[in-house]
Amino acid sequence: MGGVRPLSNKKKVKKHAKKWKRYHSWRYKRVPESWRRAHGIDSGFRRKMRGYPDILGIGYGTNKQTRHVLPNGFRKFLVRKVEDLELLLMNNRSFCGEIAKTLSLRNKDAIVRRAQELNVKLTNGKGRLLSKEKKDD
Repeated sequence: MGGVRPLSNKKKVKKHAKKWKRYHSWRYKRVPESWRRAHGIDSGFRRKMRGYPDILGIGYGTNKQTRHVLPNGFRKFLVRKVEDLELLLMNNRSFCGEIAKTLSLRNKDAIVRRAQELNVKLTNGKGRLLSKEKKDD
């Protein structure tokens, strides 16, 4: 699990660091912060007038090559059974596995062992397994 390194090192560019806020969410408690586009006929916010915050648009999208890339340089692939790791065998430099949280401890243990054999990186490979070892001690 330790020796796999990601394929690309392209830097992610964030065009807008802050979360997009719904208009007037800072003014009224009844308006939640979750983004909704303004549709008012006279809305200065919708018409992008001076003094209003930026409005979400297609130009703020991320680069296709760095989209969905984790900070460790890999893309995530959900592993639900041991056979899913075979899919990552040829792509172990660009994808890492993430064990589904609904699996039993025995299945998680089998997935972790098989991932070490296939040299596939797991994002949460140490989770519940460590707590099991502590109980045994």
